[in-house]
Amino acid sequence: MGGSGSKARGLWPFSSPAPEIPVSSEQSLARIRKATPFIFTRRGSMYFDEDGDLAHEFYEETIVTKNGRKRAKLKRIHKNLRPQGTIRLDHPCIHVDFPVVLCEV
Repeated sequence: MGGSGSKARGLWPFSSPAPEIPVSSEQSLARIRKATPFIFTRRGSMYFDEDGDLAHEFYEETIVTKNGRKRAKLKRIHKNLRPQGTIRLDHPCIHVDFPVVLCEV
């Protein structure tokens, strides 16, 4: 069942160091600082268009003539969009893979 995980110790950010490698106190403190359970940033899901407007999707209204009748139709824009990038979170979140039970009922 499910072979997506790594079996090697030390590759997962919250794992303890391998027992056969001696670790000094400075190295263990550095490992704790790297493996924080909090998430401070996330990747943005919105895009900037040519005018600098920010939205999830952009549409352009076009006029279509069919059988002598004019109709307005919305066409989705895919070109010339820039991703929003990395966003700082207002409040840090806890990482999904943090291996500690936070609350027990």
